[in-house]
Order: sequence, then structure tokens, then C-alpha cells
Amino acid sequence: MTLLRLRAATPDDLDDVVALKARVLRQDLERLVGWDSSRSRARVIEHFSPEHTRMILVGDGLAGTITLRPDGEDLWLEMFYVDAAFQGRGIGTSVLTEVLRESDRPMRLQVLVGSAAQRLYSRHGFVVEADDGIDVWMRRPLSRDSVDA
Repeated sequence: MTLLRLRAATPDDLDDVVALKARVLRQDLERLVGWDSSRSRARVIEHFSPEHTRMILVGDGLAGTITLRPDGEDLWLEMFYVDAAFQGRGIGTSVLTEVLRESDRPMRLQVLVGSAAQRLYSRHGFVVEADDGIDVWMRRPLSRDSVDA
């Protein structure tokens, strides 16, 4: 695999994250609720926190993003997007494994129903807590045994 690295996000990364979300989630969102680019951008602006986000780089290219936002005793894993051009290379697995090893807190996340990402999360110890037909909420208790999945 080409050199994979994470770097801290900056406020200047906002437009890249908006564009990345559109490339990664548009098809699933169209299937579930319809696509609204203005609403999608507004949600990224509302939730983008450079202090909790890392940009995923492969070589010199932007391959994705991942956010770990503290919330009480848990971390919310958010905006974990891997660009389609980089999918299928183990990048998501590598990044998720790394952030789980770094973490000393339980994690929560929300994923779209039918998303292939749900299988990745399940393999790494996340379990479904709720499903409303559009979103699936998952939680991973702190367990060093499931970090090496």
C-alpha cells in the first residue's frame, strides 16, 4: 500500500470535507432520503471540528477524513469518509484500527442503513444499539480484546 498517514485538520479543510462527503454518501443518501447538497454542506459546517478531525492522506492525495469527538465518557466517531477512489485497499481498516488502539474510551457512531461501512464497524467490535430504517447507531465498549479485530 502507498504511504498512509493522518494529519490534523485545519479550518481550511472544510470545503474538502464537504466535497468528500458528497462523493462518499450521496448515493446512499439518495436511496434513503434524497440528496440535498445545501443540507449536506450545512451539516458538515455544523459538525466539522478541526480540533477533533484528522485528514487521511495516501501519498500526496486526500483519501478521507475521520473525526473523534468527545462526548462525556464516550467518543463519537464521525465523518469517517474514505473516497471511493481509495476504497477497497484496506485504508478504512487501517485507520480504524489505529484510532481504536489510540483510544481509551468507548466509541459511538451513526451509519446509514445498508452502508458497507457497517460491516467494517461490526468487525471492530461495534454493536447495533438502534436502527430507525435510515440510520443505525452503534457502540463499541472499551475492550482491548476487540481492538485487534
